[in-house]
Amino acid sequence: MTKQTHAFQAEVKQILHLVTHSLYSNKEIFLRELVSNASDACDKLRFEALDNAALFEDTPNLEVRVSFDEAARTVTISDNGIGMSEEEAISHLGTIAKSGTREFMAKLEGDQKKDANLIGQFGVGFYSGFIVADRITVETRRAGVAADAAVRWTSEGTGDYEVETITKAGRGTDVVLHLREGEEEFLKTWRLKSVISKYSDHISLPILMRKEEWDPEKSTQVLKDEWEPVNKASALWSRSKSEVTQEQYDEFYKQISYDTEAPLAHTHNRVEGRSEYTQLLYIPKKAPFDLWNRDKRGGVKLYVKRVFIMDDAEALMPVYLRFVKGVIDSADLPLNVSRELLQESRDVKAIREGSTKRVLSMLETLADSEDAAERAKYADFWKDFGSVLKEGIGEDHANQERLAKLLRFASTHADEGVSLVDYLKRAKDDQEAIYYITADSLSAAKNSPQLEIFRKKGIEVLLLVDRVDEWMLSHLYEFEGKALQSVAKGSIDLGKLQDEDEKKKAEADAETFKPLLDRLKETLKARAKDVRVSTRLVDSPACIVVEEGDMSGHLARLLKQAGQAAPSSLPTLEINAEHALVKKLSSSEAHFDDLANVIFDQAVLAEGGHLEDPAAYVRRVNAMLLG
Repeated sequence: MTKQTHAFQAEVKQILHLVTHSLYSNKEIFLRELVSNASDACDKLRFEALDNAALFEDTPNLEVRVSFDEAARTVTISDNGIGMSEEEAISHLGTIAKSGTREFMAKLEGDQKKDANLIGQFGVGFYSGFIVADRITVETRRAGVAADAAVRWTSEGTGDYEVETITKAGRGTDVVLHLREGEEEFLKTWRLKSVISKYSDHISLPILMRKEEWDPEKSTQVLKDEWEPVNKASALWSRSKSEVTQEQYDEFYKQISYDTEAPLAHTHNRVEGRSEYTQLLYIPKKAPFDLWNRDKRGGVKLYVKRVFIMDDAEALMPVYLRFVKGVIDSADLPLNVSRELLQESRDVKAIREGSTKRVLSMLETLADSEDAAERAKYADFWKDFGSVLKEGIGEDHANQERLAKLLRFASTHADEGVSLVDYLKRAKDDQEAIYYITADSLSAAKNSPQLEIFRKKGIEVLLLVDRVDEWMLSHLYEFEGKALQSVAKGSIDLGKLQDEDEKKKAEADAETFKPLLDRLKETLKARAKDVRVSTRLVDSPACIVVEEGDMSGHLARLLKQAGQAAPSSLPTLEINAEHALVKKLSSSEAHFDDLANVIFDQAVLAEGGHLEDPAAYVRRVNAMLLG
């Protein structure tokens, strides 16, 4: 066919502009990305060939070749992998279907240092070639199609690209970078070798370059026709731990995760027994941009006997550990394993359970370390990933107790980092429950009237302000034999922590105030289920609580914000018999109804709720001020 010109997708244009004009740090990253793409193409061929061996044609040995031409000022990355059809070349190179592109551009357009490392993080690695090249030519033929059905894709990284049909004898893809002025450093064997060694040494395919020898006559290095491997070509996870340096572990993590920082922790183990597999798993230092997308597939790659099977084997890791990156290489699974088989396999279940426990062990090691620096690492991890880890309380009953020990909260003792174990160590001798309150914010929780009796008694209360906390608490009922009890639900019974005099006074107040309580119930019958004398208030006139089993006001608000219907139930109003405003209520005839509603409205506001009729509240307050 003749050449056809296509316009880039709008987002690609923006990315290309940023790549060519903004990225200037760590340019060498382009080679990592293109070698990684080439390796992936070979992995995909190996996988497809499990069902169709003819795709190997007459070259079953898969490899990646990196070469350069000093005179033509080109660097070429070639592979004999799966290749692309014309349709795939247009789709993969001219458009971006992946999510996260906008976030990528926002990061590059921000004030922070422009960093080429970012480019792989959002699935746009191919375009990194334009950091060093002003023109890229891609020649590709899909495995299994005729030699004359190959495709040439060419672009200068501006508004469009050209596609034409060519003849290509071998399957696979050649990416030819025509280097810009000033990028001559990449026309040296030693420079390309050093980049490959740094970023791609772990790749299990051989990465070949032409041999270079010293020519005494020409007094220079001369390229030979012989090709030699420049990487170890053994999967990093298959090596002994003693053979792998921390730097190699970190670089491998960056390669598979597209992260710019080293991981927080890693574990590398060979597991033997009913199932035999190797795991190399990492916990990132920072949360990825799509952490809250529960539909996003996990970050664990599955290999079977070092043959790549799939990139996002979510069956190998529970959803609440979706931030974990790494590789699992099984010796037991069949090579033609499918996603459907993964869901049902007993071996996969064993791998999933073993890997989950290994990740939790990593986190426990950090959280329980005697080294303050390690505990600080866990504190940083919790800030980014704690809310996701809480999902496991409801999803992973088998590990619920281990997860509960990893939870961290704010409390009336400290604004962060309080574990349930620490809480129980500080609990009163006769304390029968772990007390908590849920609220929209830390300040709202801290200042809630429901905490007053607990402060007076010196009883610590957990302050739960994450959106996921209410859901988590519906699955976590107790910890080490102590029930978790909301301070805003039911009538508070502090048991042995409340002395006899206090109990007798509460009973006496309830009797003395019975006429007032009856009148308040009548006045507020449309707004309150019941009105009673409080045992939890010290300084505030009133508070609202819900009965055990009813939905908390905080959860009801969260459901409404999410556009869901919350069951309608009236709260209970508790009044402080010692408060001056309540005593005034007893003697107020003219403004009784107004004052009763104002006290109720104030209790709603103090609890973090919203008034259904703010204007009526203002009107009542003004009437009493003027009266």
